[in-house]
Amino acid sequence: MDNKLFDSELKVMDVLWKQGDTPAKEIAERLKREVGWNVNTTYTLIKRCIGKGAIERREPRFVCHALIGKEEVQEKETNELIDKMFEGSADNLFASLLGSRKLPPSSIEKLKKLVDDLK
Repeated sequence: MDNKLFDSELKVMDVLWKQGDTPAKEIAERLKREVGWNVNTTYTLIKRCIGKGAIERREPRFVCHALIGKEEVQEKETNELIDKMFEGSADNLFASLLGSRKLPPSSIEKLKKLVDDLK
């Protein structure tokens, strides 16, 4: 998938990532409850996601199936953020994150383990 998913489209994708294959009608009902969108808005967003290759429509009942995983989208968004805001440097992003908040010791240990696992 080469096209960027916008925040509204990510809300549709999040339903699929959490629930798995879901009829469009159920996605619309859920987002109406959670976000207040009308059915037409949700169906338009589903169709956009289909057009971008993020969702596949399956019959019967217009069941939506995610073609991309959450991790893939997170990685793409993270890389875009690093390129856009941190001159392509993951080190700068990491330094910014660590410098902006106090982390509890348990979080620091998790981060150390992640770094050690990269070696």
